[in-house]
Amino acid sequence: MVLVMLAGCKGDSDPEGASKDPAADKVTVTDMAGRTVTLPKEIDSIATFGSIGVINAFVELMGCGDKISNDMTAKFTKSEKWALQYEFAPQIKGAPVLENADGEIQIEKVLALNPDLCLVMSKDLIEPLESNDLNVIYFEWKQTDDVKTAVTLLGKALGKEKIAKDYLAYFDNMIADAEKKTSSLTEENKKTVLYGNIDKLTQPHIIAEWWIEAAGGISVTADSWNNESGSSTYTREDVLKWNPDVMITTETSMKKTITADSLYSDIPAVKNDAIYCIPTVAHVWGNRTVEQPLTVFWTMHKLYPDLESAKDLKEKISYFYSHFFKYDLSDEQLNAIVGE
Repeated sequence: MVLVMLAGCKGDSDPEGASKDPAADKVTVTDMAGRTVTLPKEIDSIATFGSIGVINAFVELMGCGDKISNDMTAKFTKSEKWALQYEFAPQIKGAPVLENADGEIQIEKVLALNPDLCLVMSKDLIEPLESNDLNVIYFEWKQTDDVKTAVTLLGKALGKEKIAKDYLAYFDNMIADAEKKTSSLTEENKKTVLYGNIDKLTQPHIIAEWWIEAAGGISVTADSWNNESGSSTYTREDVLKWNPDVMITTETSMKKTITADSLYSDIPAVKNDAIYCIPTVAHVWGNRTVEQPLTVFWTMHKLYPDLESAKDLKEKISYFYSHFFKYDLSDEQLNAIVGE
């Protein structure tokens, strides 16, 4: 009888009985808006809003792509750029679209889906979701170091702390390797780079100033940022004045437009056929994305192929998606990303 009683006491205190304590089934995090958010310990469904391409990439990095429960909006599906999202998270194809063409949340659809977690990168999207008793985390990646906070936050929220630490170590190692490879470059032999939507004369994300420099380039838009609007705009005259060695565009169609413009015919990037389109895999590599370390080496390959060969670049790309996304790219896919 004593043994039976002792066994019963042991069962009550056993960790497996922790579910009797409601707090044991919860995880509390502080998001990047400074909000304290309590989440279920087991997240089975995730809804992504606004910057879906960016957010999906973060979730997929954590090995939780299969938990994304909504399809992308028309902003993403109107072109084939984000087609690999349906490879990384096949179940999202045909899933509910939770925002209309104006970016407004379709709350009835969200409530019907009832996700365990909603992820946003716009503070304007917090209230309409939170006011309906949904769990919402806000995170951002505006400056380079934000990635450390964002990945650590999502690692804790999704119970993937080990993956978060692994990725951050990978990030730091890649950047250290880039610094080592470009250390021999002098200011005189560094190439100047113009990145962005060159048709519309805009540079869409300040993060590009960082990866261009990390790749050993000199960004010609570095001093043209409007801190209030968070954007960089310039003129055709500015392009002529900058006379960039390399142009990196956000769309493949821009190369034809640029080369057909007689005003730009004497610019080195045009004369030397050094106009490239930034890859889009999980997201646009030139914008804020967990793929950013690959952006650095892809750009280095375009600027200085003697420092980063196509072979080495393909190995880095293959490793990243295999290791973190659990997806093996084909040779054809690798060639398309590298631009061969």
